Amino acid sequence: MQFASLTLAVIGLALVTQSAQTQETGDLRKGRVLARQVCADCHAVRRGDVRSPNSNSPSFVAIASTPGMTATALNVFLHTSHRSMPNLILTADQTSGMIAYILSLKK
Repeated sequence: MQFASLTLAVIGLALVTQSAQTQETGDLRKGRVLARQVCADCHAVRRGDVRSPNSNSPSFVAIASTPGMTATALNVFLHTSHRSMPNLILTADQTSGMIAYILSLKK
């Protein structure tokens, strides 16, 4: 029984690690284009943008610079409904690109 639990834990860790690695290797250029098309109405999406069009929306630089921000945290956020944000339906490639772009803005 202990071996089965250990095996499941190792498989779970491998899947999470693989998912995080895949997200970190997204095409940040495609993520940048998508951010400008989908997110820029509310968020400051470029490094040089001083403030977001919607004062309640954090800039992508601020999001990227949040302590502990990771590809996994962004993935969860992008796939969770939020009252103050439209529900995004992104493909896996779009998600990984968006994550790669946001993380590229980390200070």
